[in-house]
Amino acid sequence: MKAKEKTQIQVRIDLKTKRDAKKILDEIGMDASTAVNILFKQIVRTGTLPIDLRDVNGFSPAKAKELEESIKSAEASKKTLKNAKSLMDDILVR
Repeated sequence: MKAKEKTQIQVRIDLKTKRDAKKILDEIGMDASTAVNILFKQIVRTGTLPIDLRDVNGFSPAKAKELEESIKSAEASKKTLKNAKSLMDDILVR
């Protein structure tokens, strides 16, 4: 079996992110090169970026958009409820 030809890439990343990631990788016994190789192989295998992207609040882009639309809808309705019971009554009526 012929050995696969290797190539080198260079990545620019801020120092804190590099240090934080290296600490995590060290804890699991993996170097950065191996982690990048795994990432690239998964990209090729799946045809997509195999990372669950989240915003600072922990929402996926789709959920963040859904929440934003719900907030706009609620603000536009001008509906107010006095307490939890009235909220539950309103939900159950639908």
